[in-house]
Amino acid sequence: MKLGELASRLGAELRGDADLEVTGVNGIEEAGPNEITFVANPRYAGLARKTRAAAILVEPEFAEIPVATLRIQNPYLAFSHALSLFYQPPVYPPGVHPTAVVDATAAIGEGAHIGAYAVVGPGVRLGPYATLLPHVVLYAGVQTGSHFFAHAHSVVRENCILGDHVTLENGAIVGADGFGFAKNEAGQWEKIPQSGPVRIGSRVDVQANACIDRATVGATEIGNGTKVDNLVQVGHGSRIGENTLLCAQTGLAGSSVIGNNVILAGQVGIAGHCSVGDGVILTAQSAVSHDVPPGKMISGSPGFDNRVWLRAVAIFQRLPEMLKRLDRLEKEVAGRIAAQPTQNGQAS
Repeated sequence: MKLGELASRLGAELRGDADLEVTGVNGIEEAGPNEITFVANPRYAGLARKTRAAAILVEPEFAEIPVATLRIQNPYLAFSHALSLFYQPPVYPPGVHPTAVVDATAAIGEGAHIGAYAVVGPGVRLGPYATLLPHVVLYAGVQTGSHFFAHAHSVVRENCILGDHVTLENGAIVGADGFGFAKNEAGQWEKIPQSGPVRIGSRVDVQANACIDRATVGATEIGNGTKVDNLVQVGHGSRIGENTLLCAQTGLAGSSVIGNNVILAGQVGIAGHCSVGDGVILTAQSAVSHDVPPGKMISGSPGFDNRVWLRAVAIFQRLPEMLKRLDRLEKEVAGRIAAQPTQNGQAS
């Protein structure tokens, strides 16, 4: 593809040779003379002058450099669109594999692909153009929208409801029993039935080995456009808003309420029954056991305001030095007190 054509398809302003041939995309340090790359983080701006790439996707205000540039407001998103022009994922033709088990009461939408050893239970309503890869299991009563895509070994439990364009990566589990137990008179834990389904909106991605538990009563809910990363745990009865990111190894205890456009970075922990407002960012390894109002950035465990946390961390690193200074000052003060004369003229 010519660089000029690529710029046109991306809606970018080209500064460079429109006839340059482009064959793919790559990272800024790995890209070759027929590949394009991008700079979205100022940290990597210096590499733009060293790259061997044919062209770089950059923001409109980016400094002039010898390499051709494709200037666009969101270089990272444009890079994603460029990637889709050069890489096409596998296409799975409509049909049901002979080894798949599809219950006679299941309704299968047009254009669906059901792979080897997949299981579709009683009363399932599988939307049009769905793709179930090998060993996917849909329990009884599951409903999905159009273009549902389930990778191998993902599971959707009974009566869960999924919207349009939902993707489950390998090993994702939607609707497993929530962690609910009550202690009886003998001191033994008895399982509490988990009767409520999971309801997932449209354009939701659930990454590998993530678990979204069903509710004791009511439902566990995931809003439109939300993305759930690998190894995330969403506890029973939680409600997640729209366009929220739950990053790797984040854990939400039961009945957590997370707003819209929230970012929970890696290994964040939320205690049960806590509410996190719209637009909140919890930085990596933060943990909160209290409600967080909208718009806050929280860090640390226990979590508190990010700006205060940054100052506290800076002070924490200086504690050994400060302790030495304090010890020295205490000795100096003690020496001065010892040298002071007493009321009868003698040193103390």
